[in-house]
Amino acid sequence: EVRTSRVVAAHLRSLRMEVRTGVAQTGVVGVLRGGRPGPVIALRADMDALPVTEEGDLPFRSRARGHYNGQEVGIMHACGHDTHVAVLMAAATVLASQREQLAGTVIFVFQPSEEGAPPGGLGGARRMLAENVFGDLQPEAIYGLHAWPQASGTVTMISGPMMAGSDRIDITVTGSQTHGAQPHAGVDPIVASSQIINALQTVPSRQMDAVGSPVIVTIGMIQGGVRYNIIPQTVQMQGTLRYLNPETRERFYERIRRTITETAAATGATAEVTITENAIPTVNPPELMARTRAAVTRALGEDHVLNGQPVMPAEDFAYFQQAVPGIFFFYGVNPPGVTQAEAAPNHNPRFFVHEPAMETALRAMLAVTLDRVGGNTQS
Repeated sequence: EVRTSRVVAAHLRSLRMEVRTGVAQTGVVGVLRGGRPGPVIALRADMDALPVTEEGDLPFRSRARGHYNGQEVGIMHACGHDTHVAVLMAAATVLASQREQLAGTVIFVFQPSEEGAPPGGLGGARRMLAENVFGDLQPEAIYGLHAWPQASGTVTMISGPMMAGSDRIDITVTGSQTHGAQPHAGVDPIVASSQIINALQTVPSRQMDAVGSPVIVTIGMIQGGVRYNIIPQTVQMQGTLRYLNPETRERFYERIRRTITETAAATGATAEVTITENAIPTVNPPELMARTRAAVTRALGEDHVLNGQPVMPAEDFAYFQQAVPGIFFFYGVNPPGVTQAEAAPNHNPRFFVHEPAMETALRAMLAVTLDRVGGNTQS
């Protein structure tokens, strides 16, 4: 993000924009004022990479290294955020070349830490909003996009709930340490934890409405014990909770806590549960989506604008949608002939973006922008 923000800021300044840096540490905001009065809109791209070692056989394959959670890791743009930045920089170039014809103002938001806030702090969209990302301007709409493993040359637009809310769960199971040969003399938190993991899967399958309240519970980390013949005192678990319907969040979490604590109690152990908010559901307002879809269809043609189903990954673009009516959509990045089943998913070390797909993303972003501030300008 440090180098990227410098590159972005220099580019926006070269286009004679008003530029702010250091928003939410490494975020960059550029303001392009058109030559005629009109509405204010915002366009957003996220910038951060992931602790993933790139495996693709590419001349520009990332060889960067860093540290994450105390481990040395590779670093790559395994979620396509680098292409989001490139698309928005290209949009800035095109729109700045037409500034005198634009009827309104465009705010370019380059956001850090979408993949999660820095340890112990606020980050991403929430921190940008807390630091007054829009200044004294109030956008009437904000737009964002995301690379997605589907056919290149297409965009997918989903009205209503589109992406899930995502929170982190931390669980500490406490038993009573004892010799592995005398389990009856203590309480085994490892056995309790295994029962908790299995019991948690009954929350989505047996305790929530699978149609009206789709949810996911995933435990991604479990740590306990230091020696093969000692039953430990505690076990630590971490996981992710996903929900699509904002109205079901509290009911979902009440069942999560109840399942964990009562399963632990049944074994004689205790459990502490902490749930930390990461992202709320991304929800596209239907009326705004209809207008956005019409603008993109005019630019790309009906065959290139697809319908889709909600997905369970999360996006902190949702926090911008709380402050400003907003639309988020996917653009396809698979090379021709590669199906969605064959393509590496986001966050995979072989994730790949077919570069011509970025032209489609650019045309879509220009279309939604000019629909608002274009006046007589055509996309």
